[in-house]
Amino acid sequence: MNNPLTSSTSISRFNFKFAFIIFALVFIGLINLYSATHSLNLGHNTQLFWKQLVWVFIGWGIFLSATFLDYDFFKRFAYPFYFFNVIALVCVKLFGHTALGAQRWIDLGFFMWQPSETAKISVAIVLAKIFCDKSYPNGLGVKDLFLPAIVTLIPFVLTLKQPDLGTSLLIIGIAASMIIFIRVKWSILIFVLVTGVLATPLLWNFGLKSYQKDRVKTFLNPGSDPRGKGYNSIQSKVAVGSGRLLGKGFRKGTQSQLEFIPERHSDFIYSVLSEEHGFIGSLFALGLFAILFFTSLRISYEARDKFGALLVIGIFSFVFFHTFINIGMVIGILPIVGMPLPLLSYGGSSMMTIMLGLGLISSVSYHRFLF
Repeated sequence: MNNPLTSSTSISRFNFKFAFIIFALVFIGLINLYSATHSLNLGHNTQLFWKQLVWVFIGWGIFLSATFLDYDFFKRFAYPFYFFNVIALVCVKLFGHTALGAQRWIDLGFFMWQPSETAKISVAIVLAKIFCDKSYPNGLGVKDLFLPAIVTLIPFVLTLKQPDLGTSLLIIGIAASMIIFIRVKWSILIFVLVTGVLATPLLWNFGLKSYQKDRVKTFLNPGSDPRGKGYNSIQSKVAVGSGRLLGKGFRKGTQSQLEFIPERHSDFIYSVLSEEHGFIGSLFALGLFAILFFTSLRISYEARDKFGALLVIGIFSFVFFHTFINIGMVIGILPIVGMPLPLLSYGGSSMMTIMLGLGLISSVSYHRFLF
C-alpha cells in the first residue's frame, strides 16, 4: 500500500493549476507596477517595485507554508488568532501610525503592519470554526447568529473607527457570504433586508462622514467637480477608455506616465493595465481572476470536511469582493474607496494577507484526502 505522505504523492496533491493562476496574476501585477512607478517625473519611486518584489517572495513563502501546514491547525488556534488581531486593532487606535488621514498601521520598524487586513482572515477562520461545530438542518436562527454577529461586529467597529469604511464593510461581506452558504432562515433574511433599506436614511444622515458622502455624490455625478472631488474617477475612466482594444503599449500610457492617474501603483493599478494593454489585456486579467474564483469554489466543494469548505468560502468572498470593488470603482460603476486590487496593487500587508488566504485555500486542496 502506498504511503499517502510520500514525496511523490505529496507533489501530486499540490494544486499546480491554482498556484499557476496566482503566479500569472502576480507577474502581471509586477509588470504594471514597474510601468506605473517609472513615470516621467517620479523615477525615484522605482523603489516601490523592488519593495513589492520582496513582498512577493515573502508572500510565496507564506503561501507554501500555509499549503503544506494542515489547515486544521488554524481551526485549533482560531480564537487565539482572532483575539490577537482584535488586540492589534485596539493598539492601532491607541498608538497606530497615521497616513493620508487614516490611522491604520502599526510600525514594526521593518514593516508597517495593517491589522485590518489580517482581520479579514481571522474573521473567516473563526466563523468557519463556529459554523462547523454544529449542523443547521433548518437554517441559521436568531440564537445561532448571536456569536457570529459578535465576532464580526468587534473588528467591524474597530476598523470603522480608523476610519476605513471599505474594509469594515468587507468584513461584513465575508460574514454574510458564509452565513448565506450555511443557509439562513428566510424570515431573518427578509428582516435584515427590510431593516437595511429603512436604516439607509439614518446611515446617510448620521453614520457617514462628510467625505464619505462626497464620494457617493461624486460617483453619481463626477462632472460636478472635475478638478476636485471628481478628478480621480474621471481620470481613471479616461485611462481605461483610451486603451481601446490593444492598449498603448508598455510604459506608453499617457495617463499613467504623465501622472494623471492618482494612486496608480495601488488603488488604480487596473487603470494602468487597461490603458497600456487595452481591452484584451484587462479582459485577460479578469479571466485569470474568474478561473481563480471558480477553482476556489471547486476546492470548497471537494474539501474533506465542513471547516475546510467554509474556510474556502470565507477567503473566496474576501478576495472576490476586493476584486469586484476595486475594478468597479476604476471603471466608474462603484464609488471610490481605498481598496487595492488583489495580487496586482502595491502593498506589503495586502500582498501577504492575500497570499496567506490563498495559501489556506491551497491547504484545503492539498489535504483533502488526508484524515
